[in-house]
Amino acid sequence: MDKQDKQDRRDKPDAQASDARPVLEGPDIARVLTRIAHEVVERARGADDVVLLGIPTRGVFLAQRLAAKLEQITDRKVPVGSLDITMYRDDLRLHPPRALARTEIPGDGIDGRLVVLVDDVLFSGRTIRAALDALNDIGRPRAVQLAVLVDRGHRELPIRADYVGKNLPTSLRETVKVQLAEEDGRDTVLLGVKPTARQ
Repeated sequence: MDKQDKQDRRDKPDAQASDARPVLEGPDIARVLTRIAHEVVERARGADDVVLLGIPTRGVFLAQRLAAKLEQITDRKVPVGSLDITMYRDDLRLHPPRALARTEIPGDGIDGRLVVLVDDVLFSGRTIRAALDALNDIGRPRAVQLAVLVDRGHRELPIRADYVGKNLPTSLRETVKVQLAEEDGRDTVLLGVKPTARQ
């Protein structure tokens, strides 16, 4: 997607978003990422061996922001990369082909490190299962943790986040849409309702 396409998408009203209400705004997102960064430092006893891997698309931007906050707290750079899970999804045969995203692993790798996977919304848990499979093909971390901006519930697999920006109880009729400035032109989390099919 080129810059003009992105700008057109930012300027074009989103029918679903127009009916949705914000549950987190930019300052809220900044605050919860700061809190998560402090929690990571506390649990990892300084974050010396932490590697952040964002799940495309918005998980990568969140991982980069989290890395910047960890650097402010610890005065050291925290390796950050991305982990494409496309070919590990269990719904590939149910949907049209997906474009591959990028996997970028920091130069020192992940072996023996504490890997924190970062994503925007935790829902069924299937995305994280795919991420764990992808990670297994790359190396052997000392441990793997999960940080998410929003946990909306409705898990289908026994997966739990270690760091949660906001627990947001939802019904299956509702939608959660995360928008970030790097991709969407603004920071917000929107809660809406799925459009009903016309009779």
